[in-house]
Amino acid sequence: MKKVYANPKHCVNCHLCKVYCIAAHSKSKDVLKAYKKENLKDTARIIVEETKTISCGLQCRHCDEPKCVASCISGAMRKDLNTGIVFCDPSRCVGCLTCVVACDYGAVQPGPDGKALKCDLCKDLGEPACVANCPNGAIAFLEKEDE
Repeated sequence: MKKVYANPKHCVNCHLCKVYCIAAHSKSKDVLKAYKKENLKDTARIIVEETKTISCGLQCRHCDEPKCVASCISGAMRKDLNTGIVFCDPSRCVGCLTCVVACDYGAVQPGPDGKALKCDLCKDLGEPACVANCPNGAIAFLEKEDE
């Protein structure tokens, strides 16, 4: 399965990965409309970790045996057995956020509506928006052998 990998050496902390993630998951699919009209500024499914000397994008690892799925009491957090994508069905999420606590990587976050938010690899697009719009190639979508 292809996964998203970060390369901190190329990250310049521009946060465009977050901007385009938000736009890709908005109704309009437009950056300006997502921020100005839909007010989605707190709905990114990628986190930019930053310290004084390094920054990089952090998102779901789409684990083989995801703890977020195992901990979900409503069945909202699921793994697609065909693609390997771990995703949250917001219509089933009850906002208990046990998935947030269960994730070893901090990749599941509470959204502004209290429901879980996490990377779904932009499953409706051909490539994750964060990867497609990173100006420095600091994020890659690659098939790698188990590490």
